[in-house]
Amino acid sequence: MITRVGSVKEQRSLEKQNKATILLVDDRPENLISLASILEDDSRIILKANSGNEALKIALEVEIAVILLDVQMPEMDGFEVARLLKENSRTKDIAVIFVTALSTDEKYTMQGYQEGAVDYLHKPLDVNVVRAKVNVFEQLYRQRLELKATNNLLLKANQQLDEFVYIVSHDLKAPLRGLASLGSFIEEELGKDCKPEVKDLLDMMKSRLFRMQTLIDGILHYSRLSNSVGEPESVDVNELIINIIDLISPPDNVRIEYPDQLPVFSTEKIKLHEVFQNLISNGVKYNDKDSGVIKISYKDFPSYYEFTVEDNGIGIKTEYYQKIFQLFHTLVPKDKAESTGIGLTIVKKIVEQQGGEVKVESRPMEGSKFIFTWVK
Repeated sequence: MITRVGSVKEQRSLEKQNKATILLVDDRPENLISLASILEDDSRIILKANSGNEALKIALEVEIAVILLDVQMPEMDGFEVARLLKENSRTKDIAVIFVTALSTDEKYTMQGYQEGAVDYLHKPLDVNVVRAKVNVFEQLYRQRLELKATNNLLLKANQQLDEFVYIVSHDLKAPLRGLASLGSFIEEELGKDCKPEVKDLLDMMKSRLFRMQTLIDGILHYSRLSNSVGEPESVDVNELIINIIDLISPPDNVRIEYPDQLPVFSTEKIKLHEVFQNLISNGVKYNDKDSGVIKISYKDFPSYYEFTVEDNGIGIKTEYYQKIFQLFHTLVPKDKAESTGIGLTIVKKIVEQQGGEVKVESRPMEGSKFIFTWVK
């Protein structure tokens, strides 16, 4: 099927029928007719341009899969056309195949590739070679469109999921706030006459409500991590650790040790802060020793840092090394420790988003060592 240059509306209508558009550019009409006859196919729209300027205009108006571009043209040669196409954000990804009768000398070939060509066709043309090369780049174009469509669907699905999580979280929090207020009201009404067993039940209810609120907040935070991209800034890890210690206020029996000189580098501060805070908080929470110790250290590699957060707490059995990074998994029963089972999942997700990895080494009753890498 051959469509004239001026029929842009028809071309756009045919695009909806999953037809790929091939643009032929040559100042000689007989060459355009010859190429069009070779490439004619029901799955294609063939557009023709008699000059470089005309080709640029068409490429900006409609979506082109492949351009077959003659090198030797008056006013504007094929090399200049290819360079201008490459400089424009709308046309830079179009596959350009040069059609040339010039020498096959390496300097001409290299010039074409430098200007953005993906391949060459040398005159006199071999019909089978022309069809084969255009078929390949047309297929790549269609695959790129499919990938783009899939990415758009994933983005839309993620957005819908975020909205769903937010709505559900909001709807779940409302009755929890009501229950918390009701518990406080009952406690105030009973006052000093409240029986010990009733007081225990009220305390248990408040504890469960707090855990549920924390769990909902954790789920909401986890769901938003994949779409969260912050601006890198200079981070002094020593200051970061000091701020975290002040924030979590560890008990007097837990000592946190770290080097005087931790690295200073550019990264997303809030995410590195969250990783360290989760690991240090876990070291405090799951420490059963009279004298708890949490040690922070690091190693400097050419392209990344390796940080370690080590404690002398309850430790982890080997069979749980992978499970602890799964959503909602906790090491101890939830009625014995206020834990949502989301913290380490968030740590793993953040570290992997940064191009690193996290692992654990541990011995039960002796402590755990969490090691994670962070790309510079």
